[in-house]
Amino acid sequence: MALTSLVVCADAKAVQVLGHLLAELSIGAEHCGDLQVGASRVLTQPFDAILVDCHDQKAALELISGARSTAINKASLIIGIVDSRDQVRDVFAKGANFVLYKPVTVERAGSSLRAARSLMRREKRGKERVSLHAQASISYANSENVAAILLDLSEDGLALQSDRKLPPRCKVYFQLTLPGNQPVVRLSGEVVWQDASGRVGIRFADVPQASRRVLSQWIKTTLSRQTNAEPTAPPDPRPVKPASNAGYGLLSSNSSNRREKSRYACRLGADIYPMGERVPHPCTLSDISTGGCYVETPAPFPAGTTVQIVVRTLEMKVQVAGTVQAMHPGFGMGVEFSLKSPHEREQVQQLISCQVEAESRI
Repeated sequence: MALTSLVVCADAKAVQVLGHLLAELSIGAEHCGDLQVGASRVLTQPFDAILVDCHDQKAALELISGARSTAINKASLIIGIVDSRDQVRDVFAKGANFVLYKPVTVERAGSSLRAARSLMRREKRGKERVSLHAQASISYANSENVAAILLDLSEDGLALQSDRKLPPRCKVYFQLTLPGNQPVVRLSGEVVWQDASGRVGIRFADVPQASRRVLSQWIKTTLSRQTNAEPTAPPDPRPVKPASNAGYGLLSSNSSNRREKSRYACRLGADIYPMGERVPHPCTLSDISTGGCYVETPAPFPAGTTVQIVVRTLEMKVQVAGTVQAMHPGFGMGVEFSLKSPHEREQVQQLISCQVEAESRI
């Protein structure tokens, strides 16, 4: 299925640049120069991405809010085109996922649109996937019983986190126990992609009938529990997302459905400090979103602990406060971010954007 976008912008130069980039990314583009006409279009036509010039901020915010209120575009990626940082808070608060600063140039817009393209590609999956954070054992080539972390699962395939780079297109054999289930699931699949952070995508090849039944029933039950928000739903060890409209940053998403917030597997070395202490505790971030992260450490802190996380990469240093939401002894903890300034939010989103761009280059 082809990807589609609506560009609501009266700036001819910006439209030209965006049109060229969207074409390069194989995203169909429909242009509309009037915000009121654009607002009518998003109420009746579904789009994978909506790009909105916010020169008339009131009308632009009404368009974004209107798109988020519809069933057909509530999960669309929305990109606000802004003049200054003063507009960013309101644009994100209404549900935008990205911002582009004027003047719109190939250099400024290119990385954000590539990141958006990566997100839209994920939304085109044919089978529903369940996010989880479970241990698994894999074997491939000359490697036996290699530990891995299962990140998401569908009836057709899965994504996992591996400390080792797997051979391309190799056959992988799995043994895992799904949360809440005693039977061991054994199956095999083929590597179809892997990224620089150690995340690997697997398409199932051979699934024994018994394992297929266990897998299908578990996915069906888990999706039903998530939809109905039952209190007995299997606990997710990754961070609890804020219930308020925390749509801040380049990769935040509509808070009307907290499970729609994009999560990214990563392998980021970091230091974590209980608030008020100066002794760093080395750790690894294995999962990150605009709302929080999962911290792998053998000595996690109790739930409710206020912490400071410092991540250093070649490009940046990110320092963010948060609160431990879930603690798993010997393994790690889920941390919800406390982002108090636009600068902190932008840093987190830049960090996520780097992860998405790394994947798009694979």
